[in-house]
Amino acid sequence: MEHTTHRNLGTLLIAGLLFSSITLSGCMNAEATDDGNAKAKEDVIISIPVEAVALTNGEISSSYHTTAILEAKEEAFVVARASGIVEQIFVEEGDYVEKGQVLAQLDKKRYELNLSKARADLTGLEKELNKINKVHSRQLVSDDTFDKLTAQYEGAKAVLALAELDLKETTITAPISGYIAERNAKVGNLTESFQRERMFHIVQQRELQGIVYLPESEMAAIKANQKASLKVAALGNATVNGYIERISPVVDATTGTFKVTLTVPNDAGNLKAGMFSEVSIDYATHSNATLVPRKALLTIDDRTSVFVVKDGIANKLDVTTGFENSDFVEITDGLSGNETVVTVGHHNLKDASPVDIVNS
Repeated sequence: MEHTTHRNLGTLLIAGLLFSSITLSGCMNAEATDDGNAKAKEDVIISIPVEAVALTNGEISSSYHTTAILEAKEEAFVVARASGIVEQIFVEEGDYVEKGQVLAQLDKKRYELNLSKARADLTGLEKELNKINKVHSRQLVSDDTFDKLTAQYEGAKAVLALAELDLKETTITAPISGYIAERNAKVGNLTESFQRERMFHIVQQRELQGIVYLPESEMAAIKANQKASLKVAALGNATVNGYIERISPVVDATTGTFKVTLTVPNDAGNLKAGMFSEVSIDYATHSNATLVPRKALLTIDDRTSVFVVKDGIANKLDVTTGFENSDFVEITDGLSGNETVVTVGHHNLKDASPVDIVNS
C-alpha cells in the first residue's frame, strides 16, 4: 500500500513537469509570433495621396490691381441759349447723332420778327447814310452829324447780327457726335435761357476712360502708354484692353495717391459709361519664366517652399519668387524648371514623405 502511494506521487510530479514545459513553450512561441508581426508592421510603407503638376514656362507680368468706373471721354450737356416753347424733338435716348445734327426746334416767330425789324432799321440807316455821304463830301453837313449817323449804322449792323444769332439758336443742335444718354426736353415745355436747363446729355463712347488713384510708391513704375486690362462685370467678366494716357505729376498729400487716366478703346460699342471694372496695370513682363501654381507654395516664417515629387518621395525645397498673378508665381531660384510639385495635400506633408499622385 505504501509502495502504491509513492508511485502515484511520482506520476503526478511527472505530469506537472510536462504541463509546465508545455505552457512555457507556448508562451515563448506566442512572444516570438508577436515580434514577427511587429517587424512586419514596421516594414509597411503608407503613401500619402496628393495632387501634383509639372512646372511650366511662360510669360508673366508684374501688375497693380485696383478698380475704376468707366466714363465717357467726351460728353456734353445741351442747354438752350434762346427762350421759347419746344415745338419739335427729333431724337430719343439711345440715338446716335453727328455733330451739328438738329435735336429740337423752339418756337421762332418772335425771333423772326426781331430779325425783320433789325433788317428794316439797318436798311433805313444805310439809305440815310448814303445821302449824308454825298453832302458830307462837299462839307454841307457837320462831321459830328456824320459820325453819329455812322455809329448808328454800325450799331444797327450789330443788332441785325444778334437777331440772326438769336433766330439760329432756336434750332438746338448737337455740339459733339455721340449717343443721346438723356433727354429732358418735352414738346410744349418753355425753356428759359437764363436757367440753363439741360435738354439733352450726349456721350461719345468710341473711347472710354477710367480714372484710378495709385499709391505714391507706384509712381516710379508707371509710364504713359503702359498696358492695362479691365475685367468688366457687366460683360460676364470679359477682359478688355486699355492703356495709360495721362499721369498726374503731383501726389495728393491727404491720401498719398496720384491720379492716372486710362483710355479704353470701344470699337465694338459693347462698353458703356458707368460700367464697373477691375483694373490690372502691367508694369513689366518676363518671358520664358519658370511658373508654379500659386496654390503649390508654402510660406512659413518668411520662407517660401514647395514639395517636389521624385520617385514617389516629396522633398521640401526653399524657392525664391519673382512676378506673380492670380494663378501663377514666377520661380527665380531653387528649381530647375523640370520638377513636379505638389498642389493639393502638401500642407500636412513632412520632408521626404512617401506620396501617391492621384490627380483627377
